[in-house]
Amino acid sequence: MIEEIGIHTEQKFKDCLDEERARKIVHDILKAEGVAPPLEISLVFTDSETVQKLNRDYRGVDAPTDVLAFYMLTEKETSPSFVLPPDGVTRLGEVIISYPQAVKQANEQGHSVDKELALLIIHGVLHLLGYDHEKSEEATKIRAREKELLEKASQGEKL
Repeated sequence: MIEEIGIHTEQKFKDCLDEERARKIVHDILKAEGVAPPLEISLVFTDSETVQKLNRDYRGVDAPTDVLAFYMLTEKETSPSFVLPPDGVTRLGEVIISYPQAVKQANEQGHSVDKELALLIIHGVLHLLGYDHEKSEEATKIRAREKELLEKASQGEKL
C-alpha cells in the first residue's frame, strides 16, 4: 500500500525542523482518523511572505497566517467532470506552514517551536480531513481533537 507523505522545506529552514518527525505526526494522525492507504499528502514549510501571498490569492485575505490547507478531494467537489485517477490513490492535499509564524507563535505561547509545528501540522491535516472551525460547534470539535492528538504527539505516543 502506498502512503506518500511528501515534505518540502525551504532551504533556509532545512536545519530548523525534523522532517521525519513531521512525517510521523502526519502518519499517526491519518491512522488515528482511520484514513487508510493508498494516499498522498504533502507538507510545505515556507516563509511568511509566501503564505501571505497564497492566503491573498486563494482565500482573498491579504494577511499573514500560520497554516493553510489546500484540498485535492473534498465532499464539496461538485464538478461532474472531475475524474479520479485510475490508480485508486487518495490525494488528500497540501498543508502549507509558515515557519517564521510558527516560531513567533511558539514564543507568544511560551512553548517550543517543535510543539507549535506539531499543532500546526495537526490543524492542517484535520482541515484536509474535513474538520472546520467556521461555526462554534465545529471549532469546539477541531480544538478538542487537536488537543488530544497534540498530547499524544508530545508524549511520543502514536496518535
